[in-house]
Amino acid sequence: MALKLGDTAPDFHAETTDGPIDFHEWKKGSWAMLFSHPADYTPVCTTELGTTARLNDDFIERGVKTIAISVDPIEDHRGWAPDIGDVGGTDLNFPIIADPDRTISEAYDMIHPGEGDSSSVRSVFIIDPDNKVRLTLTYPKSVGRNFEELLRVVDAIQLTDLVPVATPADWKPGEKVIVSPTLSTDQARERFGDVKEIKPYLRYTAAPTP
Repeated sequence: MALKLGDTAPDFHAETTDGPIDFHEWKKGSWAMLFSHPADYTPVCTTELGTTARLNDDFIERGVKTIAISVDPIEDHRGWAPDIGDVGGTDLNFPIIADPDRTISEAYDMIHPGEGDSSSVRSVFIIDPDNKVRLTLTYPKSVGRNFEELLRVVDAIQLTDLVPVATPADWKPGEKVIVSPTLSTDQARERFGDVKEIKPYLRYTAAPTP
């Protein structure tokens, strides 16, 4: 059964390019981005992991540990790592999980039926420090992911966890946010100061500091 938002992310033991890990212990106290790729030594995957390596410091600044997974063996991951650095311009700086028996991929519903093989699709899970799934995305194998968008989503989730606001369409950090319907306009003005009412249910304010 597919994982839903709010579910506890399954724990697992795995071999990675950084050595063996127990997932919940490895990410203890941190957010995590667990993302699958179909296969090593493939073009789209190489660009994706290269981009993640380049952006990894940005994820770390947000308290997010990044970790990739595919059904390839650990030897292939290690052999492929130099290509990731060559293509992306940054050496591999996060672990890749080896899942040759597909135990983890199946627990996270990463195997796409009807694709003619048993490799994992491009799934992404953002998991919070309490091990709760906060975001799920699945892309087809032919479409590379936008990792800048994943950083944006992390910013939005972390902000809205701490302050009673929501983010509008296409929001970027620093832009105005939407006041939560749980606050009246008067309560919102008392808390945030300037509040612009577009509709009684749609009020904008400057992005507050958590």
